[in-house]
This record gives sequence, structure tokens and C-alpha cells, in this order.
Amino acid sequence: MRQFDSLPEQRPDTPVLDVIELPADLRRLSETELYALADELRAYLLWSVAQTGGHFGAGLGVIELTIALHYVFETPAAALIWDVGHQTYPHKILTGRRERMLTMRQQNGLAPFPDRNESPFDVFGTGHSSTSISAAMGLALARRVSGDPAPVIAVIGDGAMTAGMAFEALNHAAHSGADLLVVLNDNAMSISPNVGGLSEYLKRQQPPAGDASPVVPGGLFEELGFRYTGPVDGHDLAALLPALRAAAGERGPRLLHVVTRKGRGYLPAERNPFGLHALTKIEPLGRNEPAPSGPKYCNLFGAWLVDTAERDAKLVGITPAMREGSDLVAFSERFPERYHDVAIAEQHAVTLAAGLAIGGAKPVVAIYSTFLQRAYDQLVHDVALQNLDVTFALDRAGLVEDGPTHAGIFDLAFARCIPNLVVMAPADENETRLLLNTGYAHPGPALVRYPRGRGPGTEVTADAETVPIGQGRLLLEGHRVALLAFGSRVQPALEAGRRLGASVVDMRFVKPLDHVLLDRMAAGHELLVTVEEHVIAGGAGAGVGEWLAASGRRTPLLNLGLPDVFPEHGDPEALLAAAGLDADGIVRAVRARLGQ
Repeated sequence: MRQFDSLPEQRPDTPVLDVIELPADLRRLSETELYALADELRAYLLWSVAQTGGHFGAGLGVIELTIALHYVFETPAAALIWDVGHQTYPHKILTGRRERMLTMRQQNGLAPFPDRNESPFDVFGTGHSSTSISAAMGLALARRVSGDPAPVIAVIGDGAMTAGMAFEALNHAAHSGADLLVVLNDNAMSISPNVGGLSEYLKRQQPPAGDASPVVPGGLFEELGFRYTGPVDGHDLAALLPALRAAAGERGPRLLHVVTRKGRGYLPAERNPFGLHALTKIEPLGRNEPAPSGPKYCNLFGAWLVDTAERDAKLVGITPAMREGSDLVAFSERFPERYHDVAIAEQHAVTLAAGLAIGGAKPVVAIYSTFLQRAYDQLVHDVALQNLDVTFALDRAGLVEDGPTHAGIFDLAFARCIPNLVVMAPADENETRLLLNTGYAHPGPALVRYPRGRGPGTEVTADAETVPIGQGRLLLEGHRVALLAFGSRVQPALEAGRRLGASVVDMRFVKPLDHVLLDRMAAGHELLVTVEEHVIAGGAGAGVGEWLAASGRRTPLLNLGLPDVFPEHGDPEALLAAAGLDADGIVRAVRARLGQ
């Protein structure tokens, strides 16, 4: 196998890969030619992701597995369902999308995850983890009813296997007897190294280095009703191909345990698999744009968490397998006894926090906005209903390059309807610290949402200060129009307000709203305009409309936000501009409403 210690600067020569447009072409190769194909596919993946950015560590680890699956099974009739989707770039390259790889994560380009609208080879759309076994079982049962004998294969990683949904599907398998092959891709990683009992169990299934003695079969999976085979070296085609052929000849629930290495073949990624889980695109040589300065929002949170934990011994930090992404590394090292990585188990993370709260601790749950969707019942019933002191730090709120599966654009709608829950949206770096302090000091559940990336560059002067619950701030006094901005849209609203001569308010709080400030703005302006990086339906602006109706105010209201569609993948700033949520768009919308 070819090893790389740097990213290819030029498109590599790929004579074997170039003749493959679809997996049917792949199946015409000899088994010997597959080894050359694997080297070329790895080189092409490294080169293409260097141009676009994106996930590539997981894809490097399944080069041989992807080739073997398409070689043994007659895809797409044989349905291949990938979990999460981080590892599907090689699959995309082999299924008719090689030359479009340079459009990855761009508007109108390739999606960074499996997408049913993109290719018939993407049987099930994914983005969040641990869905593949459930989806594959459903498809297998449907095919049993229709008499379709084509195989169904789910590929799931050991990280995704830790989630409750995967276990629910495994538990159902014995009862259903579904004709299903689960390929467990065991690389001991999700984004961070895996933790927990299942991870330790899988390690025990692998023989020590140099030990050729047989391994005791996977009793856990056998007890759940799966016929277990493995472990098999996932980088050895000579072992993979016969194992897959044997599995293809069997029926019923079966599991093939494949051991791989994340980042395989690219030495920097093998040495640092979580640091190189994904890659930022390499800018063209000679480009002299200044590097971004200032901390990211997640770094602001990470620093706040450590500082607050130094002051308060009751603070406990919780993450569902996002230690690096949410920047809990320093906290985990400084306070290991107060740090809990629960693996990919968002529901457990939230109810664990509830249990800690009733025990007198002050838990902080660091979770992406899109992933809190998976723990909505726990947020409602286990935390808010009992009015427990839990602080939620919602990272990646708003649009992201990875598209609809990772966009955090529904949290305000699903959070502001929950009693007892305080919901906040900071406008900049300093406000992020202030509102985190405020949420943590509040004796009940509180949620602070902030976007991915960096803020506008505001100096952080706050230490442990708080602001009164529900108090916004007037940033600009104008006339006729009042722009009521939430979170990331405060800065473009300020620019638009200066051009319009309008008042601008940083609302800070989505729940409770600042009714005193709203009353003042409604009484003194001809038009109220809400601006948010969130869907309009049910969002912060809808809350302002509800207040206007309840208070009998007749001041006209214009809600600006994201439309009622799932967003594309692509550059977030370009997407926001297309939605009219930059300064130019706000000015256009206001002038159009005023008839100017």
C-alpha cells in the first residue's frame, strides 16, 4: 500500500481509476488490479479534498472496504447504506462523481454526505450518526414483503455503534429476522478516540500484536441474534473479499467485524486522527490574504468553561463525543474528574445532566445545535419540566458549509416553546462570555446558542459579569424603523441601520423577550424588523409577533430569516447573502416594505 507524508499538489496519475465511471466497471477488474486501484483512489482522495476541504480521515480508512463492497455486491441493486457519511468520499468517487469532487461543499456542487437526490448509489441520506442499521432493517423488511432478494448492507463505525438508536436496531434484529448484513468498521475512533464499555469490548475482540491464536467470537452480537464473523483486517483485500463473499452467501442478521485505521495511508492523519478528521482546503500558492485573527466561538466557550470551573467546584462538563469540536480539551485535562464524554449518546448526555443537577452539581452540556435535536424529549421532560439547573452551550447555531444535516436552524423554534427555559443568542465575543455567565448563574435551565467560526472581533472584557435575564440593549437610536437583531445578525443589522437611519437593538434574549424595550420600539417607530440566522417559522421573530398580538400593538412587523426550505451546502456567508440576511439584503427588504 502506498503511503503519503504530504498532500499531492498536482492531480495524481490514476490510470486504473480513470476507467471506472460506475461500480460495474470496477467489477470488470481482476483482483490483482484492485491493489493499484486502492493506491490511486487514496491519492485522488487526498488531492481532491486538499482543493475543497472536507472530511477525509474516515474515507482514507475505508478505501479497501469501499472497493471490496462494490466489487462483491451488485450495487445499487444491492443497497449500501453508510452511517454518518464522513467516510463516503471514496464511495462517491467510484459511483460516477469523480470529476465533480472539486465541487464538494459548494453551492450546486456535491453534498458532503450521502444524498438520495444526488445518486441512486446513495440509498439513504445521512449526516447524523447511528441511523444505518435501522434504515437498512426497514429496507430489508420491505424487500422481504415485495419478494426482492437483493442484499442490504449497513456500514457503521464503532463510534456510531455507541448510540442508543443503533442498539435499538440491533435488539430488533433477532425478533425480525431481517436479511441484513452489518459491516462494523472498527477504527477505535469517532472524531475523538472512542470511550465506554462497547469500545473496550471491541478491543478485547482483537488479538494482541503478534498473537495468531483464534479470537473468541463476538458474544455480544451473537446474543443479540447476529451471526458474527471477524475481526478481519479492513486494509487487506485478500482477507476482505472472501469474508464479504461468505457473508453474501448467508441469510438473516449477520455482522462482519472489520478493523481499520482512520487516516490510513496519510501519515500525518494516522499520527493525529482527530486533528485531521477533516481538512481545510489549501489556498492557491501566492495568495497573501491575512490569516483570520481572534478566537473562534468554541474557543471562547472552552476558555469560559475552564475559568468558571476554577471559581466553582460544582461545575461539570458534558459532551457527546465532541471534545475537540466543542473545545473541551483544556477542561478535560484540567478537571478530569468533572469531565464526561458520553460517546455519541445525546439523549444520555442531557438526562445525565439532569441527574447531576438533582445531586447538587451544576452541569454544562456542550452540544451542537443540530445534535440537540436528538435529545429533545430529554430537554423537555427531564430538564425543563423539573426546572433543573442545566446550562446548554449550543455550538454551530446557524448555517454551516456541510449543509442541512449539520445546520443549526431549528433550535430557537423548538426551544422557545418550552416552559422554564431561558434562550439567549449573543452578538459577539464579549456578549458570548456575558451570556454564558448569565445562563450559568440562572438557577434553572438556560441555553446559549452561538455560531461556528469567528465573531466580528469584539474585545472580550467580561470576566464573571452577568446581565439581567431578559434585558436587551439599544445599540443605535434612529427613526421610522427599528431593527431587532438576534445573535449573529446584530453586526449586519448595525451596518444596515446606519445606512437606513434606523434604530438597532441587540435583543440578546429570545426567551424571555425584553418587553420593556419592545414596547418602546413599537411606540416610537413605524416598522419593526426582526433579523435572525434561523428559520422564520417559529423563530425569534415569531415570538415578537406573538407579543405584538398579545399586547394589542398595531405596529407593522417584518420578519427576516431563513426560508422554509432545507438549506444548501456551501459557504455560509454566501448562503446568508442569498437569503437576504446580510446588510445589503436587510436594506433592500426594509426599503421594499416602506415602498421606497
